[in-house]
Amino acid sequence: MKSAQIQIVKSDTFEDALRRNPHLREYIEKFKKREGTLPTFVPSLTRDMKNLPRPNLIYPVGDPIFVHIYTDREGERRYIAIEPTLKKGDEERFQEIMDKMLELAPYEEVPKNEYEMNRLIDRLFEKSVTIVKRRRVTKKKSRFPIKILKFEKVPVTEEEAQKFLYLIKRDVIGVGPLEPLIRDPYIEDIHVIGPKNTHIVHKIFDMMPTNITFKDDIYMSEYLRNIGERIGRPVSERTPIVDGSLPDGSRINIIFSTDVSLRGPSFTIRKFTAIPISITQLIKWGTLSAEIAAYLWLCLEYGMSIWVSGETASGKTTTLNAMIPFIKPQSKIYTAEDTPEVQVPHAVWQQLNTRERGEEGKVDLFDLLKAALRSRPNYIIVGEIRGKEGSVAFQAMQTGHPVLATFHAGSVKKLIQRLTGEPINVPITFIDNLNVVLVQQAVYRKGQFLRRCLVVEEIEGYYEDVGGVVTRTVFEWDSVTDGHIFRGLYNSYILENKIAQVCGMEDPRQIYEEMELRASILRRMVEQEIFDYFEVSNVIWKFYKKGLEGLPFRV
Repeated sequence: MKSAQIQIVKSDTFEDALRRNPHLREYIEKFKKREGTLPTFVPSLTRDMKNLPRPNLIYPVGDPIFVHIYTDREGERRYIAIEPTLKKGDEERFQEIMDKMLELAPYEEVPKNEYEMNRLIDRLFEKSVTIVKRRRVTKKKSRFPIKILKFEKVPVTEEEAQKFLYLIKRDVIGVGPLEPLIRDPYIEDIHVIGPKNTHIVHKIFDMMPTNITFKDDIYMSEYLRNIGERIGRPVSERTPIVDGSLPDGSRINIIFSTDVSLRGPSFTIRKFTAIPISITQLIKWGTLSAEIAAYLWLCLEYGMSIWVSGETASGKTTTLNAMIPFIKPQSKIYTAEDTPEVQVPHAVWQQLNTRERGEEGKVDLFDLLKAALRSRPNYIIVGEIRGKEGSVAFQAMQTGHPVLATFHAGSVKKLIQRLTGEPINVPITFIDNLNVVLVQQAVYRKGQFLRRCLVVEEIEGYYEDVGGVVTRTVFEWDSVTDGHIFRGLYNSYILENKIAQVCGMEDPRQIYEEMELRASILRRMVEQEIFDYFEVSNVIWKFYKKGLEGLPFRV
């Protein structure tokens, strides 16, 4: 299911792109004739392009695929995937090549992995075609052809060979019509509702319609059956709703039956980022401040349990991944997920995933968290807590195992209500086993959708005399200034009563100086443009080992 391995080359200039990709030149000529303008070619996108009033950009995502984002005459932004396509008269020869490759395939060794499959397709294709400078137009076949048993290669030009080979690999190794969207690193979500309605959520240009289509409901149903088989989650009329993950980590939700999905078979893909977004990148984007990150750093260094809460698509998992490097490098990390989204840079990482294989072979999050209690991890990380596994997470915290998790709730109050209600049923007196809740949300500000940490709250505990759980707000987002206010200065329960005591500080307020030091380190990383996830992790871990002397800069 990964992207087909087809000469993944990114064009640096428009001239290079046009020279190597005739289909791109053809598209540009048609667009200029229709619209009267030429798109601007950019090797990569930047976030400030979001402010362009009428974007008209083409960018590469790996030859032979390009993406064109432009504003049509009605002012609507559109996403056009540019890739080689079969022209009139190509279908018959394309099928002929496929038939010859299938005829030769039984004589080859069965590929063990995607790399071998890729090489096998190359060999079969080479044996099935012959490259000619100019293809002759074949005469119409006789009504009574004489059958010749000799194996004849299909004559194709160099340009046709590249096109046919790409399309074969796209459909066999890749994800078919969705290949351009899977390859595009700027896409967050893919929404397909019926064969003729594919939209994407772009990291820079938000929701846009695309030109990606499927032939009809029948073709799309077969496509989804194939996807389900390949990810080990078969879909059918009997099992019309399936959740799973593609081999690259992207999460897919399929709603198969037209009885359930009235507009035709539909599915949603939440794209997986190969390299997680770093904490310094989130600071640069304004998702959270350097002070919030420094606070989280101290909390994770000293074994506090933190849950990232928020609504769908608020960036919870992104923030969770970004803060994991704050955990000491020698720690053992245990992750439990339905679909693998959490990424851990630590060497001792026990990564576990649920399994749906009937009632007897089923392994759910509840089972994984029970196993975690016997695995002696320093940190347990749960991708998303939804049900009864939440009570096991609280048992883990109660026995001294700190837990990181994401949770669906728009506020700490709603989070507590969900935890103490069905089906989780955590006793309200146990709530203080959870130390910190970070609430995140996608907000609309000045015409832009932004992800912001709205509030960071500490859970102090349940007090019978006040009849509820007491929390303290340490950070709060100011929508006017788009900044974060530190309300916990000299008033943080976790910093003063938990962490400072473990540090052995005579004056608990010294902990704020330690927090400011870490905030300064993070700000310097942003200034030095240290944004790569693993480079950021390396800087943090060097500080753990050697202190300020281990940093590649002065603070």
